[in-house]
Amino acid sequence: MNYTTEVKEGILFINLQGDLLGEQSGLELIELINNKINESITYSAIDLGGVRYMNSSGIGLLITVLTKFRNKSGEVILINPSEQIKKLLVITKLNAIFTIVNNTDEAIQKLRAAGSR
Repeated sequence: MNYTTEVKEGILFINLQGDLLGEQSGLELIELINNKINESITYSAIDLGGVRYMNSSGIGLLITVLTKFRNKSGEVILINPSEQIKKLLVITKLNAIFTIVNNTDEAIQKLRAAGSR
């Protein structure tokens, strides 16, 4: 898995590419997220459009990220998962836990709405 990150409008955007298997790069991503949370960033949008495959460790990584942000009264939104990843989210019932949107603009709108509650 490869990833890029960008902070825009107080939101941490994470763009994942490849197979989400929770390997070493997953640990690096968690460390980066901890640093951003310490910088008072409590919202994140994860673009899954480039993820081809996700195993149980990848699912665990997404849950860990969500837990870290929600523990700080934040939120995580998933952007543009492929049909295969959507099916996996439905099978695991994670579609009921994560907000899933089609694009970055929708993610920004939903996170702004969450921040104004």
